[in-house]
Amino acid sequence: MKMTSLIRGFLFGIVSLMAATVGFAQDALDGLEAIGKPTLGATGFQTAATELARDGQWLDGMVHWIMAIVTVFVTLLLIWVVIRYNQRANKEASRFTHHTMVEIAWTILPIIILIVIGSFSLPILFKQIEIPESDITIKVTGNQWYWTYEYPESGVAYDSFMIGAGEPGLTEGVIAELESYGYEASDYLLAADTAIVVPVGAVVRVQILASDVNHSFAVPAFGIKMDAIVGRLNETWFKVGADPRDVEAGTDADENYIGVYYGQCSELCGKNHSYMPIVVKVVSQENYEKWLAGAIEEYAGIPASTTVASN
Repeated sequence: MKMTSLIRGFLFGIVSLMAATVGFAQDALDGLEAIGKPTLGATGFQTAATELARDGQWLDGMVHWIMAIVTVFVTLLLIWVVIRYNQRANKEASRFTHHTMVEIAWTILPIIILIVIGSFSLPILFKQIEIPESDITIKVTGNQWYWTYEYPESGVAYDSFMIGAGEPGLTEGVIAELESYGYEASDYLLAADTAIVVPVGAVVRVQILASDVNHSFAVPAFGIKMDAIVGRLNETWFKVGADPRDVEAGTDADENYIGVYYGQCSELCGKNHSYMPIVVKVVSQENYEKWLAGAIEEYAGIPASTTVASN
């Protein structure tokens, strides 16, 4: 009888320890500020949390300046032509079939503009698929209509569903469920029951594929968008961290990027396409290790102390 009680006590202790580890890991994700989040009525970009996003936003600004200059130039040219060559100011119309210098100019100038844009845009676009040496690899699988996240080095894998996906709208039950996961009512359609968790300052390699139809993995604040194609493995990367200019100024700006970032499936994939949100939680290295330890316990992953035999 004593032996049975001891065994029960031992098993209860093990279960309690596992629950405490998972709960403690969840605590490491609580209280995070929503940084990469769409704002109602806003027209600008979300906070650029990665080098890729900063480069992309700078390129967008540069191209818009070029577009504005071209638009103003063409508009002024049209106004000048209307004033200078209208019927009252120019009684006798000119008669010619071509103008060599004008034709050379309107051929060469667009070529120069495109070369300038291309010289800046191509390196930025290639940077998304030139994967640096990574600290963490995450495998993302798009399904109808949810995401599966896997950390291959740790053996952790879990699914991610939108909170309230099966409800008719933002009901009281959905609000209560959102709050139970640490979200606000305004996070409806953005929040998911599980999230990708990464440490700030780490280079994260993201491997993206689809299990059924094509999807697309997009997180605007990270400046990444990569299609999930059936039968094909695509890769991109991101590193959430401080702008180098902040570092040069002597500020520990990495702390400013700890928080929650939202994304969305960006490829039409079926009737519930709009119910595939992406949530990425960026935490400190210490809290990431706590979360990973709990995730290994919860999802039957590989403990850091375990050595996996290889053939």
